[in-house]
Amino acid sequence: MPYEALKDIEILFGLALITVVLFRRLMFPSIIGFLVTGILAGPYALAFIKDTHKVEQMAEIGVVLLLFTIGIELSLKELMRIKHLVLWGGGLQVLVTIMAVTAIGVAFGYPVNQAAFFGFLVALSSTAILMKLLIDSGQADSPHGKMAMGILIFQDLCIVPMMLATPLLAGSGDGIQGILILTAKAVAVVLAAHYGARFLVPWIFKQVVRVRSRELFILTIIFIGLGTAWMTALAGLSLALGAFIAGLAISESEYSHQALSDIIPFREAFMSLFFISVGMLLDPAVVVKHPLLILSLVVTILIIKTLITTGAAMALGVPMRIAIIAAFSLAQIGEFSFVLSQAGVQSGLLTPELYQIFLAASIATMGLTPLCLKYASPVADYFVRLLPHNLTKGKGVLSRHEKPVQMNDHVIIVGYGVNGKNLARVLTTLHIQHIVIDTNPFTVKKEAKKGQHILFGDASKPEVLEQAQIEGAREMVIAISDAAASRTVASLARQLNPSIHIIVRTRYLLEVEPLFKLGVNEVVPEEFETSVEILSRVLRNYLVPQDDIERCVTDIRSDGYEMLRSMSRRHSHAVGISGYLSGAEIATYRIQKGSMLEGTSLRDGVLKNGSGATILTIKRGEELYPNPDPELELSGGDIVLLLGTPEQLAAAAKLLEPGKRAGG
Repeated sequence: MPYEALKDIEILFGLALITVVLFRRLMFPSIIGFLVTGILAGPYALAFIKDTHKVEQMAEIGVVLLLFTIGIELSLKELMRIKHLVLWGGGLQVLVTIMAVTAIGVAFGYPVNQAAFFGFLVALSSTAILMKLLIDSGQADSPHGKMAMGILIFQDLCIVPMMLATPLLAGSGDGIQGILILTAKAVAVVLAAHYGARFLVPWIFKQVVRVRSRELFILTIIFIGLGTAWMTALAGLSLALGAFIAGLAISESEYSHQALSDIIPFREAFMSLFFISVGMLLDPAVVVKHPLLILSLVVTILIIKTLITTGAAMALGVPMRIAIIAAFSLAQIGEFSFVLSQAGVQSGLLTPELYQIFLAASIATMGLTPLCLKYASPVADYFVRLLPHNLTKGKGVLSRHEKPVQMNDHVIIVGYGVNGKNLARVLTTLHIQHIVIDTNPFTVKKEAKKGQHILFGDASKPEVLEQAQIEGAREMVIAISDAAASRTVASLARQLNPSIHIIVRTRYLLEVEPLFKLGVNEVVPEEFETSVEILSRVLRNYLVPQDDIERCVTDIRSDGYEMLRSMSRRHSHAVGISGYLSGAEIATYRIQKGSMLEGTSLRDGVLKNGSGATILTIKRGEELYPNPDPELELSGGDIVLLLGTPEQLAAAAKLLEPGKRAGG
């Protein structure tokens, strides 16, 4: 009855509100709260929902909608961009995990086909849990975050062949003929999805968009998702598989971003419904009956997945520290494994008791994921310190590099993301010597072929920094998305070269002070710079004059960075000159042809009287004039190093422009 269904959903979501709030206060992800909600509300505990058949239907609908939204989020173009991590990293992890679990299963007396199915279940990790944790902690763009993402994408794609292989493992494929029929169906589904993504889906969306109805657009998304799932079910394949393929088809259309933004509000409800329904299927009595078995199974799963994923990552040449952190984050069982386990029960590969034991162990590994992420970095650092550098630095065909050219007075760039790449490009244009350190072996190989001076390795290791010739470097720019690694690199760099100028890019203002304590000279928090850029754009849209905008930005930068400089002075041990320049800045400017300073000397006092700034050094061609003679005449094209407050430097900059006059 509709009344009964509405009552069940209301009970579930009401209980979820209480449970999830409690678990969030305990720093657990919401998904763990949903699983516990399901356990409590299910027919085996408080029995708010008693009909197990209805529970299984809710789980199937939930997983169909969940996989549909995950499919929309995946992009084949993104897969091609990180294809090496996806294919080699993910392929090794999945294949070796299946082989290892199969061998263990056979050793414990299970048939090979059943043991191989156990390998399918263990090989997959949770995209929903891990990506949310990585995004919330700001680690999604870190080296280990990208490594984990590549492996996760491969695992998500593996659900297709695994679902197809499950009936074969169960012996219900009717031999060679059954294999051929199943393969033909799979090929037909893939071809239909490919051509649907290229031609049919864009055409359907184009017709709908012309109507300019958001409701119709959302209805079309759901129609395509559920329709594809229904058609694959008619072909004898999985409903969930069809939904996932439909999501992939939509993801390749030009309307994918709008489709995703419209479906996101539903996704959270779908995801909560799925995990609640999974929890409802668990019988807590199994945990009471087999506590040691479940505990040993959880420990075995965590150890096997961590070791194998670490080995797979290091086989690509990734440094051990990054490989271990990525492996810890992928140690849990994934949501796709629940889909496979239900197919396994239907095919006879899992008995009801084995299914319950698997559910209990899986939910436990999911619950341990936040702890695994928390302790991954300390554990990785411990093993990296314990083992010789040759074993932990990362190596192999993909990570080989040529000996760098001899450098001195150069810049070391740690990280070759957007910030590092832009900086390297400008330094190359200005003929300033620099060397890049990056942990992605594919990036290193690709950029080295282009002539970029780039090293493969973990910059938190002294051997890598020494190879970058840190003793003779003038500056280091740390532009990575891993706050813990940034602190380690900065501390080590300060020890190896006490006079080096260290600039660190970080995400949040909260990360600034710990960096200054380690001896960093300058910290650029993205949070602060983003606020400045937003301010300038808002004022520009209100037609505020550009000089007023620049003055506002200068004031904010002066206040904000004075706060950062005060932190630096508080923790500085007389490193560099900046600690003595309270409220002042040093900047370099070029004297333009036709400016009022051209042809004047320092004794004339034009710059000093017009701005208050002081000339410290003049560069004319290759000649340097530190503490210049007052009689030296300034020329157009001279580069001057000025000392002054931000306001004085802004006034001086105007005097250096063609045709400007003091105060004008």
